[in-house]
Amino acid sequence: MSEIEIKNLGGAAVGRLPLPDGLEQVKIKPDLMHEAVLSELASLRRGTAKTKTRGEVQGSGKKPWRQKGTGRARVGELRNPLWRKGGTVHGPVPRDYGYALPRRKRRAALLSALALKLRDRQLTVLDNLALDTPKTKSLAAALRGLGLSAALLVDRPGNANLELATRNHPSFKHVHGHSLSLSDLLRFDHVVVTRAAFEDLTQLVGLGAQRVEERP
Repeated sequence: MSEIEIKNLGGAAVGRLPLPDGLEQVKIKPDLMHEAVLSELASLRRGTAKTKTRGEVQGSGKKPWRQKGTGRARVGELRNPLWRKGGTVHGPVPRDYGYALPRRKRRAALLSALALKLRDRQLTVLDNLALDTPKTKSLAAALRGLGLSAALLVDRPGNANLELATRNHPSFKHVHGHSLSLSDLLRFDHVVVTRAAFEDLTQLVGLGAQRVEERP
């Protein structure tokens, strides 16, 4: 069984974490990850664009002039789409752009991204991400000790100091293990996950949690 090293915020190794069976043998599927990211981004679209049709714009419905005999083009009303200030034909209306992928596809895409991070050595497991103060400067200094200037930080809910420390920093983002999105996972070059949150990740992708072996 393969293992990954567990470190503390100081960068020292404190244990070994057995990886779920088959995680390193997962086939990377870029097309499936692309499809899943498009689905996530589509659900984030606001969909509030709206144009007025000829029935909604201001103007009289009276025929401007008679149909024939004037030498001008025939017109039915002032609100027709060919005229200035007329209504829009087939314009955008408020809609929901989101669509749901099958659960098995979403899990397979997330599993593929997790295996990709593991293969490229872009995944760091920490024993915890407990901070003494909710200071962004302290967090940035700790991560620089790990050789990181930007990272996605994954932890379980309840870490208030971490949430406050990452809230106003463009290079860090804090998410919970059970609600990790694929777009966040792929957007950051490096992922820092706590030991507890790693169990949530393995359950999220359908692999189950593994026991941790501590060093004496």
